[in-house]
Amino acid sequence: MKSSTRLSALLLSAVALAAGAISAPAGAAYWSLFSGSASQSPQPAPISAAPSNGGAPGAVASNAGRYRDGAYVGAVVDAYYGPLQVQASISGGRIVSVKALQYPADRRTSQRINNQALPELQSEVIAAQSTRVDIVSGATLTSEAYIRSLKSALGQAG
Repeated sequence: MKSSTRLSALLLSAVALAAGAISAPAGAAYWSLFSGSASQSPQPAPISAAPSNGGAPGAVASNAGRYRDGAYVGAVVDAYYGPLQVQASISGGRIVSVKALQYPADRRTSQRINNQALPELQSEVIAAQSTRVDIVSGATLTSEAYIRSLKSALGQAG
């Protein structure tokens, strides 16, 4: 397909999405050409066969006990400008903190990016209780390395 045809198809899809003619997959993040901001499509309500609160309508099962308690060190991942490694702390089966043990910081640009991105990534991971978080804009390489290291840490946590 020609690049101009692909661009036209992409723009048409974006216009249809913005106009509400089509819907994005649940939980998908997308950029709005019209508002100039990122949006997220609505998340579907989690479905639980056996709600943890005795079967009340709209109940959502708890994630308690999803991971084994402890501190787990993830793999060292190449973030292009240097290695990145995280340590996940689990308490009560939940992620309570993620500490960056090492990350690129030898350049001023790396310091600026990581001083903003790392706390934002930690906050998102704790809120989501998983590695299914959006990449921080302007910190793509750091975000991808962070998520890969965290996945290996959480893999150890069960």
